[in-house]
Amino acid sequence: MVSPLTDHDENFGSGQPFSIGVEEELFLVDPVSGLQTNSSEAVLERLGETVGTVERELHACQVELITGVHTSVGEAVRELAGLRRAVRRTGAALLGSGTHPVAGEGDAAITDRERYERIHFLLGDAVVTPVAGLHIHVGMPDSETAIKVFNGLRRDLPLLLALAANSPFRHGRDTGLASARELSLRGWPRSGTPRALRDFADFCEMSQLLTRAADVPDYTWFWWKLRPHPRLGTVEIRALDAQASLADAGALIALVHCLARDAAEREPVENHPPELIDEGIFRAARFGVRGELPDTQGRRRPVADLLEDALERVGARAFQLGCGEELARLPELLKRGGGAGMQRSTYEIAGIEAVLRELLQHTGGT
Repeated sequence: MVSPLTDHDENFGSGQPFSIGVEEELFLVDPVSGLQTNSSEAVLERLGETVGTVERELHACQVELITGVHTSVGEAVRELAGLRRAVRRTGAALLGSGTHPVAGEGDAAITDRERYERIHFLLGDAVVTPVAGLHIHVGMPDSETAIKVFNGLRRDLPLLLALAANSPFRHGRDTGLASARELSLRGWPRSGTPRALRDFADFCEMSQLLTRAADVPDYTWFWWKLRPHPRLGTVEIRALDAQASLADAGALIALVHCLARDAAEREPVENHPPELIDEGIFRAARFGVRGELPDTQGRRRPVADLLEDALERVGARAFQLGCGEELARLPELLKRGGGAGMQRSTYEIAGIEAVLRELLQHTGGT
């Protein structure tokens, strides 16, 4: 039965405004070969006490690392580093990529939980290929600001996806995309970018309508790239591929943090057409940081130029939020082609096994 949102579910303003929390989905792999293993249940049974949370995911070959609520990006990244170390102490290894480069279709088992079995029933083979994302929550002072930030961040989704694209390989082959994760997610319902919202009541009404139509319990079954999350009191970005390097993850988290704060304090942006956002997201997934993305007028501009504009727009926010050091790493990430560029560069020199070794090294180097 669909449960409509109530005042009890709305927790905007319950915590410190513009706090940060992060969820990181990573692949569990063999420590030597880097091959995918369906071992999440065994890992959690062996896991000791942690600062932060480790959860099983839809697929048994993944875990989700969940930080607490922090005031700075640096604090959140340090907690993620501790969670990665805790998982590795169980004997497992971790691999950070939007898709596992060589795992075969159907190799991943579905986790034995009611929610995940329901997802599998509803989506069928759309979920046959596991995907791993970096989800970023930014605390909102009230529902009005949450909707304003949601509307403002919609236009930045293609740039964020291009910078975070880290999955050129899927099922052992080069897909020709920078983010094969995005290709896989396009088979999921409710995985795109919704229209701009009038207000929080508009979100509640749409959520009730869509949950009824989709036969799902609530809005947490909407896998949008961006969504208000009233129960947590946040706006959540879900468009980014998982990263091997925590330094890269920190740079992306910092940009999201700054963009959210900036959107809250600027005049509301015009309604960016969903069709234009969708085109930008596909181009970002196809070409990554080497591509051109449509601006608000539909003119294609290099990702490098759009990043420069974004950094100029949010520069003062980095000082305000204490994430200038992390944000300053983005031009270097761009220069080396992002995660997708690094994977392809390694493949060209030494093949797919070297890609697995390098991802293992970077994901474990915390």
